[in-house]
Amino acid sequence: DVQLVESGGESVQAGGSLRLSCVASGATQDIGCMGWFRQVPGLEREGIGSIDSDGITTYAGSLKARFTISRDNAKTTLYLQMNNLKPEDTAMYYCAASTGCTVLRADTYRDWGQGTQVTV
Repeated sequence: DVQLVESGGESVQAGGSLRLSCVASGATQDIGCMGWFRQVPGLEREGIGSIDSDGITTYAGSLKARFTISRDNAKTTLYLQMNNLKPEDTAMYYCAASTGCTVLRADTYRDWGQGTQVTV
């Protein structure tokens, strides 16, 4: 199993920036893809973007201009840099892992963190 722990969420003013982190542990050798999602109560979990084992990133089109996904060289820490934050970015943010990147959809990811709250 893979364990994921997110951090970095907080309250921020509109126009501000945040960087979220997600540390992976356990069977990290099984990770072929990591992604970021967010969810507002009552709505479906929304894909933000993903990064595969080759470092190739994919983003939801509406967020690509403001959000950037990266990871460390050890491939065990995932980052989400969020700029020019807007009130509609308020959500619980989750990282997720899977064996390979397919579509940016929650049901294609096996392992999930507990989430970190971002309030704008």
